[in-house]
Amino acid sequence: MTATGQGLEQWDLTSKNSPYLDRHMMFPLLEYLDGLIDAGTINYSSKDVAAARLALLRPTHMVDYAIDTYKSVHGDNAEIPKEMEEQKSEVFKQLEELEKGCKPLADICGNEEVKAKYVASGKWNIAALCDESDLNITQEVCEIYRKTAKFHFECGAYQKARDILENYISLFAKPPAPSNTEEDEMEDYKTNKPQNNEKEDIGNPNIYYLKSVDSNLLQVLWGRLACEILVEGWEAASVALDAVKAALEIMVSTGQMSALDALSERTWLLHWSLFVYWNNSAKGGLEQLVELFHTERYKQAITTNAPHLLRYLTAAVLLCKRRITKKAAAGSNAEARRLMKNLTNVMQDCDYSDPIVEFVNCLCVKFDFESAQTKLQECEKVLDADFFLCKQTGLFMEEARVFVFENYCRIHNKIDLAALGKKLAMDENEAERWIVDLIRNADLDAKIDSEEGCVVMGGTVQSVYEQVMERTRDLNVRSATMAQNLDTLLNNARKEKAKKERESME
Repeated sequence: MTATGQGLEQWDLTSKNSPYLDRHMMFPLLEYLDGLIDAGTINYSSKDVAAARLALLRPTHMVDYAIDTYKSVHGDNAEIPKEMEEQKSEVFKQLEELEKGCKPLADICGNEEVKAKYVASGKWNIAALCDESDLNITQEVCEIYRKTAKFHFECGAYQKARDILENYISLFAKPPAPSNTEEDEMEDYKTNKPQNNEKEDIGNPNIYYLKSVDSNLLQVLWGRLACEILVEGWEAASVALDAVKAALEIMVSTGQMSALDALSERTWLLHWSLFVYWNNSAKGGLEQLVELFHTERYKQAITTNAPHLLRYLTAAVLLCKRRITKKAAAGSNAEARRLMKNLTNVMQDCDYSDPIVEFVNCLCVKFDFESAQTKLQECEKVLDADFFLCKQTGLFMEEARVFVFENYCRIHNKIDLAALGKKLAMDENEAERWIVDLIRNADLDAKIDSEEGCVVMGGTVQSVYEQVMERTRDLNVRSATMAQNLDTLLNNARKEKAKKERESME
């Protein structure tokens, strides 16, 4: 896509995010760009966006959508290419063949009563179903069932694909047996039925109770996550995201995936997580995003493959910093300081910058409040133009002003309201009302002197408890690292000594 003028195109991350997104996930992003073009916010050509959408649609089975897009590019009166009409009839034919091929399994999956009987008897797995000759279920039928899910997905029937994948995954799962009701437990007690204290053999609860994962099941888990994202079931998508994350670590630990492939897969997962966490921000999504992005393995993926994700990490830290601090010990700011320290460390390792990142850099690293004021005004435009951040613009600006106020108060005991208003991109009266609300709601040790038109700050001293906790937070990790390094040195010394002894004997 080419820009037709100077606008917010330089801060648009669509082209950087797209290589790590499924093509179906790109359609909402392109629709959002269309809205920005219509509003005159971004200077892309609407025809270029439509052409990009058409190119994405060609490999899919969403023929009607492709025809509508073709008309938007070439005009409503344009003749529809013959291959599009042929593809439409071919799609129906292929879907019919696939559904016919997996009908024995699909019928059982669609009958909850029959399915429940097989689950209760422990026969809800591919091997057991294949042994039932009257069911006509084979390994090939199960594979066709999986392919049918993929075909529905390519047709845009994401809910149908999700339901099929849910059933398919359950065939490999080993969930815990249903717990006894109070009536059952009482009956067992009356009849002196012996209690079974053996540990139940179940699968991994983090991966839909799968007992093992291979490359084929990993692809199914990715498909389940894609479906949950596209049907906008954010809580279910969060579970699917955790399942893929856990499966990746199992694949790496068992030697089924190389470190380089794992780095690439984690980069993809980081991008997909943007849909999940930013749309589930009210239920702890941003805290989960910060935790994932700060994990060492995923931080490596950001700094190596996707430094542009620093924008989303920075925005998430600013938005959830106060929430995380409130959950910590009362009156403790240690958690907030740790968050900002970790963020600035990532910023130093990433070759990326935009107004949101520069705003934090100006405050936390340079302590340049004048530049931070300028960047804060630019942030609002960047947020409005970002598909993932646009719904958080108002909250971000509020949290950013609090952040400016906190940092400004650290180095000033007495602050002029007019000067502070400029720093917060507000007039003096608006700034005074905002600070009054902040003092009242955040329990800040400050008061407003209306006669002199200033804010007088009280002294804040870090408690001994906070100092000890902050200094010893990583003590276990540092001790373990030191012990490991010492053990390595000793082993190297022993090898060197043994080598010299062998050489002297020779």
